[in-house]
Amino acid sequence: MVPGSITIFNTANNHILLNYQSVFMSKIDWIILIVTLGSIIVYGIYKSKTSKNLEGYFLSNRSLPWYLVLLSIMGTQASAITFLTGPGQAYSDGMRFVQYYFGLPLAMIVICIFFVPVFSRLKVFTAYEFLEQRFDLKTRTLTSFLFLLSRGLSTGISIYAPSLVLSSLMDWNIYYTNLVMGGLLIIYTMSGGAKAVAYTQKLQMIIVFVSLFIVGYLAVKLLPEAVGFNDALQIAGDNGKMNIITTGFTENGFDWKDKYNIWSGLIGGFFLSLSYFGTDHSQVGRYLTAKDLKESRTGLLMNGLVKVPMQFFILLLGILIFSFYQFHKAPVYFAPATVKAAMQTVYKDSLLSLEGKYNEARDAGNTTGATELRKEYKRVLTKALPGEDVNDNNYIFLSFVKDNLPVGLIGLIFAIIFLAAWGSIAAALNSLAACTVVDFHKKFFVKDETPLQDYKISQWYTLGWGVFCIVIAMFAQNIGNSLIEAVNILGSLFYGVILGVFLVAFWIKYVKSNAVFIAALVTELMVIAIYKMEIISFLWLNVIGAVFVIILSLILQPFFRNMGK
Repeated sequence: MVPGSITIFNTANNHILLNYQSVFMSKIDWIILIVTLGSIIVYGIYKSKTSKNLEGYFLSNRSLPWYLVLLSIMGTQASAITFLTGPGQAYSDGMRFVQYYFGLPLAMIVICIFFVPVFSRLKVFTAYEFLEQRFDLKTRTLTSFLFLLSRGLSTGISIYAPSLVLSSLMDWNIYYTNLVMGGLLIIYTMSGGAKAVAYTQKLQMIIVFVSLFIVGYLAVKLLPEAVGFNDALQIAGDNGKMNIITTGFTENGFDWKDKYNIWSGLIGGFFLSLSYFGTDHSQVGRYLTAKDLKESRTGLLMNGLVKVPMQFFILLLGILIFSFYQFHKAPVYFAPATVKAAMQTVYKDSLLSLEGKYNEARDAGNTTGATELRKEYKRVLTKALPGEDVNDNNYIFLSFVKDNLPVGLIGLIFAIIFLAAWGSIAAALNSLAACTVVDFHKKFFVKDETPLQDYKISQWYTLGWGVFCIVIAMFAQNIGNSLIEAVNILGSLFYGVILGVFLVAFWIKYVKSNAVFIAALVTELMVIAIYKMEIISFLWLNVIGAVFVIILSLILQPFFRNMGK
């Protein structure tokens, strides 16, 4: 037996039902992991020299070219959750998740035409400064608060999610993993602000994409000699995994609970992308660093061109892994720590029996039967561990990596999980600190400080938000069907309302501050209530939030007409 492994036998059929090796990283893998992460930290510190004022710390003196803006936007959006969950999502549910991004290119065009010129002309530090000029301070404060709430919580999930997977697969203490995942990047984020974030994201994205292409290549090379790339796609298609376009219509009409279809992607995804890239300061802050309006627009438009193909490729990795496991033994369940816990319950015998049947179906080439047994296995896990999230999509990609890739590459792939997490977390911390300083600290607490004092307090707020997000990660549990879905749901609860306020600000001059403020509060409560009722897919919440803010604002405005607001 390998040290640190758990082996469970079913004596009835003499099958090894679980062989979990927690110690699989070689010295070379550890060296590559540590050197890669250390290099990013050193590079971030090296690039951290910036003007010691708010514009230098939060906006890199508005000096970055479009390609750095592009990579920073992509690095902020493509967190570790994207690379962990994306392949697993495709493995279990096929390619239809890509439809989630179909509305993004159109949103980029709208933002470039209407949003970016306004932000650029006004020279704002945060997106919400514009709302005070258009409405009043309370409307600015409300939208900034909603952003801080949603982004602070989602950043905690962005720390927790990869930490959970890594700690489970590598048998690390999750609390120490959270500290490493969220703590190390604070060093360069706190010292260098937006400039350090942008330059480290450039290097991070290059390493991430090169590594993923290598994984995709090896996934095909590891297939039997007679099976090529086209054959792998055919196998996936025969098993219903190449469902790139789905309509959401059933024999009973349109299924409003269907999460991913062409209509929810085009309409709901458009509104979500419009809000995320147009009003969420973690993204707005990335293109405000551009040296002029043209560079901002170019970076955003290029993001619209490359995002859908990038996500398609990430999902394609999951398809290739699925085809790989049609010729190699796949475990019935990919999260060994969950199985270990369930084996301590009265459901142990049921799980062992199901795993034996699964192995027999898999060995006989009965893919449909194996799939159904895998679903049944999860249902029993749910009974064994009530309240636990038993979805293992988040573990599939790294399980494939650790079990099948050569020495050295394993360490690099685990490094990119850290790098991808750092890219999005660093941008989030910078944006959280920016909104806290500009929208709250300098508005309500200390207004007259020197540029150096502004710079130093910004660093302390960055540290404070870093600690807050790590604390959230420490207490995060049962965050949803998949990690990427959990983040998207959290965003959808707030993004639509924030977007509605901005749309009124841009295009409905008739509506004043009091009407839009009350409309935003009422709509936010309504969106949360609709989500709790589970009557509609979460993507539609973005549409509902934006539309109802507009409608309620128009209805309420006559009552405040005499007030002038």
